[in-house]
Amino acid sequence: MKAIDINTTLIDGYLKMLDNLSPSNKLDLISKLTQSVKTDITEKKSSFFKAYGAWDSNESAEEIINVINESRTFYRKIEEL
Repeated sequence: MKAIDINTTLIDGYLKMLDNLSPSNKLDLISKLTQSVKTDITEKKSSFFKAYGAWDSNESAEEIINVINESRTFYRKIEEL
């Protein structure tokens, strides 16, 4: 079974289940689904733009470099031959 067929089957199943709802409940569900879709779209857009951009910090470049250099640890042992 293809993904399109599965999705259509799921949608048809949901529609049969929702037939018993009152019109006001159906409208409320439509409103909530619409809001959910809008939220999904805005999250995808914002997550795309968050992937690009400058480093966001109040520290200067020199301070960041110092923090990185100070956090380095070396465990190098020179073995004698």
